[in-house]
Order: sequence, then C-alpha cells, then structure tokens
Amino acid sequence: MTGPKPLVVVGDVLLDEDIEGVATRLSPDAPAPVVDVTRDRRHPGGAGLAAALAARGGREVVLVTALGDDSASEAVRSELRGRVRLVEIPLAGSLPVKTRVLASGRPLVRIDRGGGTPGEPDEAVRDALAQAHAVLVADYGRRTAHAVREHLAAVTPRTPLVWDPHPKGEVPVPGARLVTPNAAEALSLCPGEGGTSLRAYAERGARLAERWHAAGVAVTLGERGALLARPASGTPMLVPAPYRAAGDPCGAGDCFAAATAAALADGALPEEAIQRGVAEAAAFVSEGGAGNPALWRTEPVSPTADPPGSDAFAVAEHVRARGGTVVATGGCFDLLHAGHVGLLESARGIGDCLIVCLNSDASLTRLKGPGRPLNPVADRIRVLEALGSVDAVAVFDEDTPREVLSRLRPDVWVKGGDYSVQDLPEAEALRAWGGQAVVLPYLDGRSTTLLARRAARAAVPLGPSAS
Repeated sequence: MTGPKPLVVVGDVLLDEDIEGVATRLSPDAPAPVVDVTRDRRHPGGAGLAAALAARGGREVVLVTALGDDSASEAVRSELRGRVRLVEIPLAGSLPVKTRVLASGRPLVRIDRGGGTPGEPDEAVRDALAQAHAVLVADYGRRTAHAVREHLAAVTPRTPLVWDPHPKGEVPVPGARLVTPNAAEALSLCPGEGGTSLRAYAERGARLAERWHAAGVAVTLGERGALLARPASGTPMLVPAPYRAAGDPCGAGDCFAAATAAALADGALPEEAIQRGVAEAAAFVSEGGAGNPALWRTEPVSPTADPPGSDAFAVAEHVRARGGTVVATGGCFDLLHAGHVGLLESARGIGDCLIVCLNSDASLTRLKGPGRPLNPVADRIRVLEALGSVDAVAVFDEDTPREVLSRLRPDVWVKGGDYSVQDLPEAEALRAWGGQAVVLPYLDGRSTTLLARRAARAAVPLGPSAS
C-alpha cells in the first residue's frame, strides 16, 4: 500500500497561547473578573495548525511560511519539528502571538502582539510547490500568500489548490480548485447582498467563484456544514455536519481546509473532499478544537506509518496513543431506527471515538430466534459505518461481547434503556482494566422487533395475478 501523497501548506503561522483558569470574584479596583490560572498552553496557530492537522496519521506535509529569530518563532519550530517539513521565508519583525484568557472554558479576552513582514521566497519554495500533489493556502492576512503569489499562480493549472481566505488577506489566484470562506467572511466579501439563508450563501458563493475565477467556493456554515457553489448557474450542494458537535470551534476552519486539501491530494473529487472536511471538522470540535491538549501531547506519527483506517482495534490504539477516550457500545442493529441513532450520537459525544460491537449473524440468530437477522452482517456494518457518530465496527460471534471487549479495552461501555450498571454482564470484564459502564436514555417504543411486526401487519398479500 502506498502512503498518502504529499501536501504543501502555504500561509501565515501564528503562536496561539491559551491561559485557562476560573473566575469566581471581581477585582476590588475595577469591575473586571479575577482569573485564577490553572493551566497555560502554547501551540502553533494559523497555517501551523492547518499543517499539523494535515500531517496527522503520517501524511507528508511541507509548510511554507515566514519565521524570524524571535522566541515565538522558535516555539513554533520546536512544536512542528518532526511533524512537518519547514521551508522558511525570512520574517522581518516578530511572529504574531494571540493570547486568549479563558475562564471555565469560556474566552474572556484576547490579546494580540507582534507582527512582521515576509521577505522574498527562494528556490526551495519553488521546488516544494513543484513537487506538491495539492496545495493549501492558509491566509491569515499577514502577507505570506502575497510573497508566494507568483509561485502559486505557476502551479495552479496542474495542481489542485485550496485557498482558505481572510478578509484582510490576498485575493485567491485564478484557477483555485476550492476557496473556503466561512459564513462571516463570505458575508463581509459580499456585503449587503441577501440575508443568512442557505440561498443567500449559495448566491454569495457563486458570485465569489466568478470574481476569483475559482472552480468552486465552499462556504463553511458551522454546525450546518458546508455549501458548495460554482461560478456557472446550477444547483449548489449542501454537505450537512454528521452530528451536532459541542466543543470549542477555534481552529475548525483550519481543520476543514486541511482535510479538504488532503482529500484532493489523494485524488478525491471536490464534493468528496468537502464531505471529508465537514466530517473531520465536526470530530475536531467534539474533541476540544485547537485547545485539545492531545493534538500536541503525543509524539508525531512516522510518515511511513499507515493511518488506522476503520479497523476497530487500530482505531482504539490510535485514540489511546494520543491520550483520548475510547467509547464502545454493542447490539444487533438489525433494523436501524431512531432509538439506535440517538444512542449512538449520545455515546460518541462521551469520548474521542465510538466503536460498535456487533453481533454476527449466527450470534443474532441464537439471541433472537429463527427469521433473524433481517439484514446480513455485511449490510449492518455498512449502515453503521455510514453514520458520522460511528468510527468503527467490531463483529463478535459469541453470545456476549466479553471477548471482543477484552481486546478493545474501552474506557467507557455504553448501554441504552432501563439497565442497571451493576447488572450489566460486561461490567465485571470492564473492571479488569478500569473501564466504566454507563447507561444512556433510550427512546421508548422503538425496537427492531416492533418495526418488523408493524411491517408484517402492513404488508398486502399478493393476488394470483401478481405472482
């Protein structure tokens, strides 16, 4: 199996600082909250975050950016070392530093410092872009895209390019495969036109695509997903988010752009790339966004390593290796209904991945009796894996998932309904590795058996002429 194709990220790197604490009182000398600091973190932001996200799983990523001799630039180099390959442009001045002060996870104030001017790019920049299978421009209005514009225009006719724009940044080069403004950026770039309906954003996207001579514009709409518009008249395509992601959205746009560009590097169509971008952005927000310590806590993956894919045990190991929480649930899922979907969505929100332990056909027949399953295991796997809330499926042939659980070793085991945690047959096995069993609410009146009986009652017998 060949590894992922290389991706080149061009843009402005920032140093992001998060100072976290709790605020329970006001200052005696001013009506301002006093924050008792509990933790502070520093990590690359802007194009640095986009490059690091694109490199997750071992993809080869080259970051073309402007760095100087200041302490913020050194901090960025240190964090990115071993994750991406840096091709530097000289920076006159200091790297911008954005500091957020958060109380109980909510931002109170942001302080911006520093800034400089990128110098002239050298031949290393030209060579990196010439070898790219796709290019992502992460423009944060700090003129790196301006410095490299001539080189970008030269590769665009033969290389897929995604441009993540900024209201104060550079106009995308003509011929971009996708431009990815968020809703606020699209509104500022097309002021006074329409409202905030999907139709209004589709019209803005089409006008921007015409203005920029881009093949398509994907307007990101937060929890509503992304809307793809093209310059010619036609029906826009809405890619909804797979689930409502609750978490810090900081960096979600970088994640979307990075995932979209990586998909294009792998040969995906723009529509497929946007679907991957929306799904990865939702997962990124659910895991804590740019402030998730696991993004920077673990060692970078070797570029020769294959990503875990959808193998359940590989997914569990991958999540554990970066300090995440593995959640699992189990069942037959013979006819997927609203009760199943609600349970799976709630379970996915507990941790960083959700693995479904699925009864095999033989196991299901022993459990439910003759006539079951209604759908074979291959079909049940395909339906479950199509859900945004499910990361992987592990099939077991025994009467209970005890053996597969001992291999997965999830941190949390989820059941739905009126179970008592102490009465769950899996609870004893979970105690062996410190796992926790929890019970989540389940929609009443929904079950595969009831659906099957309802369908049987509604069936119309075939007459003699219909055979």
